Amino acid sequence: MAQFKFKRRLTETEEFELMKIVLDKFLWLGVLLSGFGLYQLALENSLLGASFLLAGFVLMFLFSWFIKKEFELIR
Repeated sequence: MAQFKFKRRLTETEEFELMKIVLDKFLWLGVLLSGFGLYQLALENSLLGASFLLAGFVLMFLFSWFIKKEFELIR
């Protein structure tokens, strides 16, 4: 006889808190990319620094857009 294990379902608040923890890592990655880009620009004023800076800003913009969508979804 097979035994079924019931999975515990998360509440909406728990799901959102977990999502914030995961997306917080993307925010830190965006900050690190932007900081490295600024560092590269200060050192040698290169296209590499500008591309890292832009990548960091894009990542942080996507993070904020996704969080806004989730807030609207919850309401």
